[in-house]
Amino acid sequence: MVDTRKEIASRVQDIRELSDISVEEIASKLCISTDTYNDYENAVVDIPASILFEAAQIFNVDTNLLLTGEESRMNIFTITRKNKGVKVDRREQYNYENLASNFIHKRLEPFVVTVNPRLDGTKPDTNAHKGQEFVYVLDGRLKVYIHENEIELDPEDSMYFDSRYDHAMEALDGKPTKFLSIIL
Repeated sequence: MVDTRKEIASRVQDIRELSDISVEEIASKLCISTDTYNDYENAVVDIPASILFEAAQIFNVDTNLLLTGEESRMNIFTITRKNKGVKVDRREQYNYENLASNFIHKRLEPFVVTVNPRLDGTKPDTNAHKGQEFVYVLDGRLKVYIHENEIELDPEDSMYFDSRYDHAMEALDGKPTKFLSIIL
């Protein structure tokens, strides 16, 4: 079985080294600690999609290269048919489907994310990163934890937020939740 986390981490490390950027420099640009960045590159922890998007911008490559190892090719438009986006199963609770993986020089990353319910009853781990996010619930109910707040969203509810604040998503009602996530 392919370890996607290790493959992505390896590509990030390779591109960082090819870009002649030190670990300290990239960690500083991403506003994270050097230890956290090293954990990402060493595949100790999963690299959040938002960090991949931001790192791709710093490296001046498309996020798709970090996710799949393939260059994006389209520059006028790209179409992603139903269930045909690049799937990235990177975390136990989250499954990502990139909806614009073939478009070069993107200014945002659109994903359909499926979040599975937590069976252990614990609060999900939060993350924070530069930028903003837009979430639109497609199916199921979603709880968003952000900056000491807990917001419940129903199908067709949306939320736009400053992703510099700690945040996490959790499926409610014991069922998977599917949402559109746009990371800017």
